[in-house]
Amino acid sequence: MKDYDDWIARLHAIPRAFEQVSENMSIGMEDHRVPPKYLLAKALEQVKELANQKPEDSPLAAPLKSFPAGISAAERERIKDEMLEAIGKEVQPAYLRFARFLEVSYVPAGREQPGISALPDGAKYYQFLIRHYTTTNLTADEIHQIGLDEVKRDEAQMLAIAQKLGFADLKSFRASLKTNPKLHPASAEALLAAYRGYLGPMQAKLPQLFGRLPKSKFEVDPVPDYMEKNAAPAYYEAGAPDGSRPGRLMINTYNAANRNLYNVEATAYHEGLPGHHLQISIAQELDGVPSFRKYQHYTAYTEGWGLYAERLGKDAGFYQDPYSDYGRLENDAWRAIRLVVDTGVHSQHWSRQQMVDYFHDHSGLDETSIQTEVDRYIAWPGQALAYKVGELKILELRERAKKALGDKFDLRAFHDELLGSGALPLDILSDRIDGWIASQKAAARQ
Repeated sequence: MKDYDDWIARLHAIPRAFEQVSENMSIGMEDHRVPPKYLLAKALEQVKELANQKPEDSPLAAPLKSFPAGISAAERERIKDEMLEAIGKEVQPAYLRFARFLEVSYVPAGREQPGISALPDGAKYYQFLIRHYTTTNLTADEIHQIGLDEVKRDEAQMLAIAQKLGFADLKSFRASLKTNPKLHPASAEALLAAYRGYLGPMQAKLPQLFGRLPKSKFEVDPVPDYMEKNAAPAYYEAGAPDGSRPGRLMINTYNAANRNLYNVEATAYHEGLPGHHLQISIAQELDGVPSFRKYQHYTAYTEGWGLYAERLGKDAGFYQDPYSDYGRLENDAWRAIRLVVDTGVHSQHWSRQQMVDYFHDHSGLDETSIQTEVDRYIAWPGQALAYKVGELKILELRERAKKALGDKFDLRAFHDELLGSGALPLDILSDRIDGWIASQKAAARQ
């Protein structure tokens, strides 16, 4: 019951929190840190939607849907009345005031150019963000070229699959993907079932790939209704460290019939197993390390591992369906495209339409996902660079270890070493693997 009373107290604090947010945003207006107007208009839509819901339909009322058995009927009614009153009389009016501030003051002040280079010292700030998210000293130009090269490499392999399936080029193959009913889910439930169907066989394979496996449970759930219009196609929510809440692969089922099924297998491995759930859960369960090491998520490491997990599925013998194998390559190309368009908009002054056009020219990603992804890169400069940069570093380290150890190389031991210290900056990870290689060589000489 204390948890519910604490939640009610937090609801009462929301109006003041919105006042503080508005004050801080007003300061940002004075020194030209206002985001692009296009994205601000989308934020306004979300705020209005939350402000105009019935209190009982608000996501803030979600705790009312599952009371613990030990709470009496009278207490349930008290909690429900207090919570709904706080939402209806305090929280939603605060959302309305915030929406008014956005509509009248903040959105009109938004900048027209999407790239961060439009801000004072934007180029320097972008280089700082590159360092922050990739934990490397790569420049925007270097990353842009890596992206172009990786897109070209992936497209060559994708073309080979398309030709084996009877198509002359990628353009005609991609067009067929959009009209093939077998490659699109018939319903939201069918989309969820597709993800779940790939994770069972992978879970059975994990002992052959890893010496240590997580204790944390795992499940697949849909993205909440209020988020789905602007959420990513899929993402992972970590479980509670004490095991009281499982890790969750969240699937966006909005506009499900226009989603693709051929990239579901790769995404299931990335966001679920052996990707984020395995890596993050193992980190949370580590012994003998400071607590911050269990929960730190260096993006290049964490997302690099997720993308590497997609590739690992191929190494483990999955992707037997050529369409799924194509989907794997398209997912990889998608992360390579990110290198091109993120640096394009924030360093080379690309327009939003140039970003969309590059996606259309080099991927078969559905329109809903393209629009959401492009907005994400504009709003979150540099973050999308980490996936491919991290994956390439992990693959480089694996090849380095295989070359150094020869027939003494143990993939399970390599993975355990890679995951055995929590998320790390890529330079420290490289040093750790070099140390492991040296220890393996020394052990082999004994």
